[in-house]
Amino acid sequence: MKKVRSRGCSDETGAANDREGTTVSDRGDLVELVAPDITAYRSSNTGIEFVTTFESGVAGPHVMVNAVTHGNEICGAITLDFLLRNDVRPVRGAMTLGFGNHRAYRNFDPSHPTLSRFVDEDFNRLWSPDVLDGPRNSAELERAREMRPLIDRVDYLLDLHSMQTSVAPLMLAGPLAKGRELAAAIGYPEHVVCDHGHTAGKRLRDYAQFGDPDDTRNALLIECGQHWERSSAVVSLETTLRFLSQWNIIDPDFAAAHLADLPAEQKIIEVTDVVTIGSGGFRFVEEFKGLEVISKQGTVLGIDGDEEITTPYDNCVLIMPSRRLNPGHTAVRLGRFI
Repeated sequence: MKKVRSRGCSDETGAANDREGTTVSDRGDLVELVAPDITAYRSSNTGIEFVTTFESGVAGPHVMVNAVTHGNEICGAITLDFLLRNDVRPVRGAMTLGFGNHRAYRNFDPSHPTLSRFVDEDFNRLWSPDVLDGPRNSAELERAREMRPLIDRVDYLLDLHSMQTSVAPLMLAGPLAKGRELAAAIGYPEHVVCDHGHTAGKRLRDYAQFGDPDDTRNALLIECGQHWERSSAVVSLETTLRFLSQWNIIDPDFAAAHLADLPAEQKIIEVTDVVTIGSGGFRFVEEFKGLEVISKQGTVLGIDGDEEITTPYDNCVLIMPSRRLNPGHTAVRLGRFI
């Protein structure tokens, strides 16, 4: 049996499988969404292309919604395009709308939808001082360094993402009580995951003030569903409107017109274990999509070389099992409802 217990996750989204598509479906007929042309949003008032801040002139927090951290996750671009086309503006505070990794996004090709996740490296593993201030460079590092001064001024941030498999949306609230409390205040979606991020690098939602337990500034990451299903765009918009409404940033009547009823009760999942792939022959024993609850401790989940990967306790919840099964990357996260 092999289990890797960690407070973080290794990078399950490595370049090799994203570029080669060896285990991730590359069928364009699975893409139900149309990626909007964001060219019109290049020019901005922040000095940062594709990032615009709207000031209300009324006291209030600075709230940011970030899309396309990964270029193949297009639901967030649809949401920001909707807000911008409808001239949604803050009624208090400031609202920033940003297309994060716009270079990767503008490479998106629906006939090969997996290939535009990033240009050089994962934009969502760079958000720590040692990386941002370090000597190396890449397309994504240039963009992170460009956006960093603005993000330093943001009070609350929502990062819009999507997932490989067709599964219920997940709010990733991070490891701190303040993240869990903000997720509960928003009340959507149904499932909230509390985790420590990735050992391969810090996420934007964990950056600086957002990852400081003594700082009131806060961030959330929403996984809206499968990358290219229509429902992911619905979840992305609804989450964004609820996030902005938390601080009365936008017209409540506009928000209400696009919101459905809240789930009766949120379910909180705490990630306890990370299964890291050790061999090139890793395989799951069946096709897991995520959120499966495995009732018995010791149930075999997968085979890694000649070792069995088993559940560490009863009623173990599987979080985001990967289809990119490369050595050194995360196969699945394990958690429990709390």
